[in-house]
Amino acid sequence: MGTPDFAVPSLRILVENDYDVVAVVTSTDKMGGRGGKQLLQSAVKQYALANDIKVLQPKNLKAPEFNEQLKLLDADLQVVVAFRMLPEMVWNMPPLGTINLHGSLLPKFRGAAPINWAIIKGESQTGVTSFKLKHEIDTGDMIFQESIPIGFEDTAGDMHDKMMELGAKVVLKTVQALEKDEVVYKQQGDSPVYKAPKIHHDTCKIDFNDTALNIHNLIRGLSPYPTAWTYFEEGKLKIFKAKPFDEPTGQNPGAILTDEKSYIRICTKDGYIELLEIQLQGRKKMDVKSFLNGYKF
Repeated sequence: MGTPDFAVPSLRILVENDYDVVAVVTSTDKMGGRGGKQLLQSAVKQYALANDIKVLQPKNLKAPEFNEQLKLLDADLQVVVAFRMLPEMVWNMPPLGTINLHGSLLPKFRGAAPINWAIIKGESQTGVTSFKLKHEIDTGDMIFQESIPIGFEDTAGDMHDKMMELGAKVVLKTVQALEKDEVVYKQQGDSPVYKAPKIHHDTCKIDFNDTALNIHNLIRGLSPYPTAWTYFEEGKLKIFKAKPFDEPTGQNPGAILTDEKSYIRICTKDGYIELLEIQLQGRKKMDVKSFLNGYKF
């Protein structure tokens, strides 16, 4: 059960290790692409179709017809990677229950956007956790965890790509342990250090009254998507990459410093952020030097 490309390596590794994947459950097709006129299939559906795996795309996970389809599959186990919240009638159906792969070291960063929030909060490491589903979201008993360092310049996109491969290995290890009845469950505890709620548009707006380091973490934690932003002279400016400096400038937070040739710096509470990759509303994404070649303040 999964939808985006993050879930594909976990599906692939089970197929390549000769597990009988009787079906995938994924999101319904959506209109998108240029002009919103193209019917888009999820990454998981595309892999399943290419490998002759049955595909289920329920709109309602509680629908009787969908639950009847699941029963007929007679699966031993359900594996969830980047999917929707499941009703109990679904996750409690197989004899071995349902396991979930989560993109954090639980109980830290329970929620919808764990990779983003780990970087935004300035963590130096994160990881993946496999656990058995129960009622409260991301609270089930843990099976395996694997950690991975977060570099000072790593973005959410960088960590996403590293963690989806690490996650696939943990999924395989978990399924193998369940098959051999060698799983030792571990309780999470009740006090996660941080939550990881869904990221909204306003979450991405930069507050230059914050420190340069915190702004740097926000920018890379939201890059390449949904992207940190601020208002600029001609509209909204997305910032994909920047570099922090804790050197006082004597200017108010939000003030712009530039030679109009090679750099743009925006003052913060304790220094400044030097912009490296940006996209002004209505223009293409580019490095700052290229941007300044065609921009007049």
